[in-house]
Amino acid sequence: FPLDQIRPVPKGEHGGDVVHRVVNPLGQPCGTILWESKRTKNWSDGWLVKLRHDQRAAKAEVSVIVSQVLPKGMETFGLVDGVWITHPRAALPVAVTLRHSLIEIMAARKASEGQQTKTEMVYEYLTGPRFRLRVQAIVEAFSSMQGDLDKEKKAITRQWAKREEQIHRVMQATVGMYGDLQGIAGKTLQEIEGLELKALDAPGGDGEEANGGYVS
Repeated sequence: FPLDQIRPVPKGEHGGDVVHRVVNPLGQPCGTILWESKRTKNWSDGWLVKLRHDQRAAKAEVSVIVSQVLPKGMETFGLVDGVWITHPRAALPVAVTLRHSLIEIMAARKASEGQQTKTEMVYEYLTGPRFRLRVQAIVEAFSSMQGDLDKEKKAITRQWAKREEQIHRVMQATVGMYGDLQGIAGKTLQEIEGLELKALDAPGGDGEEANGGYVS
Protein backbone atom coordinates (compact mmCIF):
# COMPACT_ATOMS: atom_id res chain seq x y z
CA PHE A 1 0.00 0.00 0.00
CA PRO A 2 2.48 2.66 -1.20
CA LEU A 3 0.13 5.62 -0.72
CA ASP A 4 -1.00 4.69 2.78
CA GLN A 5 0.51 6.12 5.95
CA ILE A 6 1.51 3.24 8.22
CA ARG A 7 3.33 3.99 11.45
CA PRO A 8 4.01 2.00 14.61
CA VAL A 9 2.64 3.36 17.85
CA PRO A 10 5.60 4.48 20.02
CA LYS A 11 6.22 2.44 23.17
CA GLY A 12 4.57 3.95 26.21
CA GLU A 13 1.69 5.39 24.20
CA HIS A 14 -1.80 3.93 24.37
CA GLY A 15 -3.43 2.92 21.13
CA GLY A 16 -2.65 -0.46 19.59
CA ASP A 17 0.56 -1.36 17.77
CA VAL A 18 0.17 0.16 14.29
CA VAL A 19 -1.92 3.05 12.95
CA HIS A 20 -2.80 2.51 9.28
CA ARG A 21 -4.21 5.57 7.49
CA VAL A 22 -5.76 4.55 4.18
CA VAL A 23 -5.23 6.88 1.20
CA ASN A 24 -6.92 6.48 -2.21
CA PRO A 25 -5.16 6.90 -5.61
CA LEU A 26 -6.15 10.60 -5.60
CA GLY A 27 -4.23 11.13 -2.36
CA GLN A 28 -7.40 11.58 -0.29
CA PRO A 29 -7.52 10.11 3.23
CA CYS A 30 -10.29 7.52 3.48
CA GLY A 31 -10.10 6.31 7.05
CA THR A 32 -7.92 4.67 9.67
CA ILE A 33 -7.31 1.05 10.68
CA LEU A 34 -5.84 0.38 14.12
CA TRP A 35 -3.83 -2.85 14.30
CA GLU A 36 -2.90 -4.80 17.43
CA SER A 37 -0.66 -7.89 17.42
CA LYS A 38 -0.86 -10.61 20.09
CA ARG A 39 1.57 -13.46 20.68
CA THR A 40 0.22 -15.46 23.58
CA LYS A 41 -0.90 -19.02 24.24
CA ASN A 42 -4.40 -18.07 25.42
CA TRP A 43 -7.09 -15.77 24.04
CA SER A 44 -8.43 -12.97 26.27
CA ASP A 45 -11.75 -11.18 25.74
CA GLY A 46 -10.26 -8.24 27.64
CA TRP A 47 -8.27 -7.38 24.53
CA LEU A 48 -11.50 -6.40 22.78
CA VAL A 49 -12.45 -3.83 25.43
CA LYS A 50 -8.98 -2.28 25.44
CA LEU A 51 -8.72 -2.10 21.65
CA ARG A 52 -12.17 -0.48 21.36
CA HIS A 53 -10.97 2.15 23.84
CA ASP A 54 -7.78 2.66 21.83
CA GLN A 55 -9.82 2.81 18.61
CA ARG A 56 -11.92 5.65 20.01
CA ALA A 57 -8.79 7.50 21.12
CA ALA A 58 -7.23 7.11 17.67
CA LYS A 59 -10.53 8.03 15.94
CA ALA A 60 -10.11 4.96 13.75
CA GLU A 61 -12.97 3.54 11.71
CA VAL A 62 -11.75 -0.06 12.04
CA SER A 63 -9.70 -2.03 14.58
CA VAL A 64 -8.03 -5.40 14.04
CA ILE A 65 -6.36 -7.91 16.36
CA VAL A 66 -3.82 -10.23 14.71
CA SER A 67 -3.39 -13.28 16.91
CA GLN A 68 -2.19 -16.86 16.52
CA VAL A 69 -4.77 -17.83 19.16
CA LEU A 70 -8.37 -17.06 18.15
CA PRO A 71 -11.63 -17.03 20.13
CA LYS A 72 -13.44 -20.32 20.50
CA GLY A 73 -15.29 -21.24 17.30
CA MET A 74 -13.27 -18.92 15.02
CA GLU A 75 -11.11 -20.64 12.41
CA THR A 76 -9.30 -17.88 10.52
CA PHE A 77 -10.91 -14.48 10.98
CA GLY A 78 -14.14 -12.82 12.07
CA LEU A 79 -15.84 -9.85 13.73
CA VAL A 80 -16.45 -9.90 17.50
CA ASP A 81 -18.05 -6.97 19.35
CA GLY A 82 -17.04 -4.53 16.62
CA VAL A 83 -13.40 -5.68 16.47
CA TRP A 84 -11.96 -7.68 13.57
CA ILE A 85 -9.84 -10.67 14.60
CA THR A 86 -7.56 -12.55 12.23
CA HIS A 87 -4.88 -15.21 12.23
CA PRO A 88 -1.52 -13.95 10.87
CA ARG A 89 -1.91 -16.05 7.71
CA ALA A 90 -5.08 -14.13 6.81
CA ALA A 91 -3.87 -10.69 7.91
CA LEU A 92 -2.97 -9.49 4.40
CA PRO A 93 -6.30 -10.48 2.75
CA VAL A 94 -8.17 -8.89 5.67
CA ALA A 95 -6.10 -5.71 5.31
CA VAL A 96 -6.79 -5.55 1.56
CA THR A 97 -10.53 -6.07 2.10
CA LEU A 98 -10.87 -3.50 4.88
CA ARG A 99 -8.76 -0.97 2.99
CA HIS A 100 -10.85 -1.40 -0.17
CA SER A 101 -14.05 -1.00 1.87
CA LEU A 102 -12.86 2.30 3.38
CA ILE A 103 -11.97 3.63 -0.09
CA GLU A 104 -15.38 2.64 -1.47
CA ILE A 105 -17.20 4.22 1.46
CA MET A 106 -15.27 7.47 0.97
CA ALA A 107 -16.10 7.46 -2.76
CA ALA A 108 -19.78 6.98 -1.98
CA ARG A 109 -19.69 9.87 0.47
CA LYS A 110 -17.99 12.14 -2.04
CA ALA A 111 -20.55 11.24 -4.70
CA SER A 112 -23.43 12.16 -2.41
CA GLU A 113 -21.97 15.48 -1.21
CA GLY A 114 -24.36 18.36 -1.78
CA GLN A 115 -27.30 15.99 -1.97
CA GLN A 116 -27.61 15.12 1.68
CA THR A 117 -30.11 16.88 3.89
CA LYS A 118 -29.40 17.44 7.56
CA THR A 119 -31.70 14.52 8.41
CA GLU A 120 -29.71 12.22 6.13
CA MET A 121 -26.46 13.37 7.71
CA VAL A 122 -27.82 12.65 11.18
CA TYR A 123 -28.98 9.22 10.03
CA GLU A 124 -25.55 8.50 8.58
CA TYR A 125 -23.93 9.46 11.88
CA LEU A 126 -26.33 7.36 13.94
CA THR A 127 -25.72 4.31 11.77
CA GLY A 128 -21.96 4.87 11.49
CA PRO A 129 -19.13 3.29 13.49
CA ARG A 130 -18.19 6.35 15.55
CA PHE A 131 -21.66 6.68 17.07
CA ARG A 132 -21.64 2.97 17.94
CA LEU A 133 -18.21 3.34 19.53
CA ARG A 134 -19.40 6.29 21.61
CA VAL A 135 -22.42 4.34 22.84
CA GLN A 136 -20.21 1.36 23.65
CA ALA A 137 -17.91 3.67 25.63
CA ILE A 138 -20.87 4.96 27.66
CA VAL A 139 -22.19 1.45 28.31
CA GLU A 140 -18.76 0.16 29.34
CA ALA A 141 -18.19 3.12 31.67
CA PHE A 142 -21.67 2.74 33.19
CA SER A 143 -21.18 -0.99 33.72
CA SER A 144 -17.84 -0.33 35.42
CA MET A 145 -19.38 2.35 37.66
CA GLN A 146 -22.31 0.08 38.54
CA GLY A 147 -19.92 -2.73 39.45
CA ASP A 148 -17.88 -0.41 41.69
CA LEU A 149 -21.08 0.88 43.34
CA ASP A 150 -22.29 -2.66 44.07
CA LYS A 151 -18.92 -3.51 45.63
CA GLU A 152 -19.07 -0.35 47.79
CA LYS A 153 -22.62 -1.18 48.93
CA LYS A 154 -21.59 -4.69 49.98
CA ALA A 155 -18.52 -3.37 51.82
CA ILE A 156 -20.55 -0.70 53.65
CA THR A 157 -23.25 -3.22 54.57
CA ARG A 158 -20.60 -5.52 56.04
CA GLN A 159 -19.10 -2.61 57.99
CA TRP A 160 -22.52 -1.62 59.37
CA ALA A 161 -23.27 -5.19 60.45
CA LYS A 162 -19.87 -5.44 62.15
CA ARG A 163 -20.30 -2.12 64.00
CA GLU A 164 -23.84 -3.02 65.02
CA GLU A 165 -22.58 -6.27 66.53
CA GLN A 166 -19.78 -4.41 68.33
CA ILE A 167 -22.23 -1.87 69.76
CA HIS A 168 -24.52 -4.71 70.84
CA ARG A 169 -21.67 -6.43 72.68
CA VAL A 170 -20.63 -3.19 74.41
CA MET A 171 -24.21 -2.54 75.56
CA GLN A 172 -24.61 -6.12 76.80
CA ALA A 173 -21.38 -5.85 78.79
CA THR A 174 -22.43 -2.49 80.24
CA VAL A 175 -25.87 -3.82 81.22
CA GLY A 176 -24.24 -6.84 82.85
CA MET A 177 -21.85 -4.66 84.82
CA TYR A 178 -24.72 -2.39 85.91
CA GLY A 179 -26.69 -5.44 87.07
CA ASP A 180 -23.72 -6.70 89.08
CA LEU A 181 -23.36 -3.32 90.79
CA GLN A 182 -27.08 -3.25 91.57
CA GLY A 183 -26.74 -6.68 93.16
CA ILE A 184 -24.01 -5.34 95.42
CA ALA A 185 -25.26 -1.82 96.20
CA GLY A 186 -29.00 -2.48 96.01
CA LYS A 187 -31.30 0.57 95.94
CA THR A 188 -28.47 2.92 96.83
CA LEU A 189 -27.25 2.74 93.24
CA GLN A 190 -28.91 5.41 91.15
CA GLU A 191 -30.99 4.13 88.29
CA ILE A 192 -29.94 4.86 84.73
CA GLU A 193 -33.00 4.85 82.51
CA GLY A 194 -31.32 3.64 79.36
CA LEU A 195 -29.62 0.77 81.13
CA GLU A 196 -32.79 -0.15 83.02
CA LEU A 197 -34.62 -0.50 79.70
CA LYS A 198 -31.80 -2.58 78.29
CA ALA A 199 -31.86 -4.79 81.35
CA LEU A 200 -35.62 -5.34 80.92
CA ASP A 201 -35.08 -6.22 77.27
CA ALA A 202 -32.39 -8.76 78.12
CA PRO A 203 -33.47 -12.44 78.44
CA GLY A 204 -34.72 -13.21 81.96
CA GLY A 205 -34.51 -9.55 82.90
CA ASP A 206 -38.03 -8.80 84.25
CA GLY A 207 -38.36 -6.48 87.21
CA GLU A 208 -39.34 -9.04 89.84
CA GLU A 209 -36.38 -11.34 89.11
CA ALA A 210 -34.07 -8.36 89.13
CA ASN A 211 -35.45 -7.10 92.45
CA GLY A 212 -35.16 -10.58 93.90
CA GLY A 213 -31.48 -10.49 93.16
CA TYR A 214 -30.95 -7.25 95.05
CA VAL A 215 -31.73 -8.67 98.53
CA SER A 216 -29.07 -10.87 100.06
